[in-house]
Amino acid sequence: MGTRTTVAALAGTALLALTGCGASTVSDKPAAPRTTPGTPTPAMTAAPGKVTTTETANLPNMTGQGLQYAQDQAQAAGFYGLASHDALGRGRMQAFDRNWKVCSQTPAAGKHTTDTKIDFATVKLEEECPPKDAGTPQAAGATMPDFKGKSVKAAREALVSGYSITVNDATGQNRIVFMESNWQVCTQNPPGTELDGQPVKFNAVKFNEPC
Repeated sequence: MGTRTTVAALAGTALLALTGCGASTVSDKPAAPRTTPGTPTPAMTAAPGKVTTTETANLPNMTGQGLQYAQDQAQAAGFYGLASHDALGRGRMQAFDRNWKVCSQTPAAGKHTTDTKIDFATVKLEEECPPKDAGTPQAAGATMPDFKGKSVKAAREALVSGYSITVNDATGQNRIVFMESNWQVCTQNPPGTELDGQPVKFNAVKFNEPC
């Protein structure tokens, strides 16, 4: 009985010694750094103050091309900030790009940064390009502009949104002025007076009709 007790005590002492030694060994070592995939390490971090450069590319001359083809060419060259407008100043939307052609582009062909916005001045395929790009409708100043010959849409967009505007068929046929970009102003009331909120009246006909 005394021998068994002595052996058991010795075995317990040995087990405690081994366990204590192992725990001491683990706690004395610093934990290895844990990294998440995709997380940059200090060596991968960009140096403070480092300036990143913007890429440049050659913008082709796309004057005379169909709008859809011109847009595809611009994107192939690396330019994705694309816009277009009605070169006749009528404010028409290029809903079907293949039905429009490019009269001019801003900026001109050449080297540009790829984040440059490219704007195409366009007309419909059956139309002639104007000698000068009429641009997008501009906001009126303090005085009523002369809108004669301008589209009703351009005239409306030039005025403050709060203005009361009436548009009548100048031919006396009482037609509804539906697509305002297809109608031109013949007369306006008031004329070139100060813009102070008074109601505005336009008499208009379609662009293929005389005033």
